[in-house]
Amino acid sequence: MPFIPHTDNDVEDMLRAIGADNIEDLFAEIPADLRTEGLEAIPEGMNEMEISRLMWERADQDSRTLCFAGAGAYEHHIPAAVWELTTRGEFYTAYTPYQAEASQGTLQLLYEYQSMMASLTAMDVSNASLYDGASALAEAVLMAVRANRKSKSKRILMPRTVHPDYRRVANNIVRNQGIVLEELDYDRSGGHIDPDSLSADPGDFTALVIPQPNFFGVLEEVDALVNWAHEHGALVIAVVNPISLAILTPPGKWGETGADIVCGEGQPLGAPLSSGGPYFGFMCCRQSFVRQMPGRIIGRTTDLEGKTGYTLTLQAREQHIRRSKATSNICTNQGLLVTAATIYMSLLGAQGLERVALACHENSMKLLAALNETQGVSKVFNRPLFHEAVLQFELPVADVMRALSVQGIIGGVSLAEDYPELGNSILICATETKTEADIETYIASLKRIAMRLTANRCPVTPKM
Repeated sequence: MPFIPHTDNDVEDMLRAIGADNIEDLFAEIPADLRTEGLEAIPEGMNEMEISRLMWERADQDSRTLCFAGAGAYEHHIPAAVWELTTRGEFYTAYTPYQAEASQGTLQLLYEYQSMMASLTAMDVSNASLYDGASALAEAVLMAVRANRKSKSKRILMPRTVHPDYRRVANNIVRNQGIVLEELDYDRSGGHIDPDSLSADPGDFTALVIPQPNFFGVLEEVDALVNWAHEHGALVIAVVNPISLAILTPPGKWGETGADIVCGEGQPLGAPLSSGGPYFGFMCCRQSFVRQMPGRIIGRTTDLEGKTGYTLTLQAREQHIRRSKATSNICTNQGLLVTAATIYMSLLGAQGLERVALACHENSMKLLAALNETQGVSKVFNRPLFHEAVLQFELPVADVMRALSVQGIIGGVSLAEDYPELGNSILICATETKTEADIETYIASLKRIAMRLTANRCPVTPKM
């Protein structure tokens, strides 16, 4: 913020009024072993002029590039009307709708959003959003532990085909609560969880997480996985791309009885990439688990005059009940992003979403085919996919990606750090925004770079 009104004297007066010697006394209840002396990685503060300069420099980095990266954040076309309406004052400056009588417009929009998400996922109920896809998965894990009364293990089977960042965030949030995220490895030829590799007697476990499509873009055997989990008394947490649900079987219809909890990243529904955010997470579930669902839930009712009205309902959040009894202690409801998503889905409708999904798939197949025919590049997995795919390079991926970036092309996402067993591999993606000319530009640039890098690596015969 540009101006902080409290002077040192103001702070001293406030501390004196509550009987505290200093600000540190306000945090005395936090155990010493949970406190830190400082944040070494945080740089020194800047003044207003310096921070303004920094933000302009960061904004300049968002120059127009040709993006073939996905990995959880996707460049989709957003109709101009989406943000023209979202940034109207009625939505843009609206606060949390605690007072229903003053927030009917916001509440109705959130109710419509919930209805759309429940329909898209084929689930019974939806909440009104979470912080992002990664924290939504963490909340889904916590919810599964509360909801599955049959399991006492707090074991969650977490495939390595789930987004690596999602797995890290989930682990950070749940690890101190006695919850164990047990990794399931993937089939090296298919890039998926092979149902035949699952144990016939896995012991007590609370839930199985199933990504669809998974981080590699590969489609999992969701029907077999859901049935296996339910046969062993576990719940199923689905992590899905909302755009893919326009053409793929929704999680509510997986297997014999469907998934139990569904979550994911809502960014594809009308939010620009924006250098990484803000985005929002979504969550849906079965009706029988609704009281364990975190976040806000909007209900529709009628008033004394029979008129339709909307209100917050089942408010099991820390703002409304004792913190220790709350299903969630999160405060962030990405309402503005949900507004954009609701308008986006309203404008496109079911047929529009289907066209977007089909166009994404078609462009990804064109890009994959072209790259697969390029010397030194090969497709890694042999199963059906959506949106993106993994490719292996003979040349060092870091050198190739760096050279492409110089030419204004984001060529993909390196998998070296999270999946070293895949060698020089990248994850590539092409959404509906990519044209044949874009794909040709990528291929031509890649071939030139490969030739130059190969020439540089060839030994030179010394002259006699």
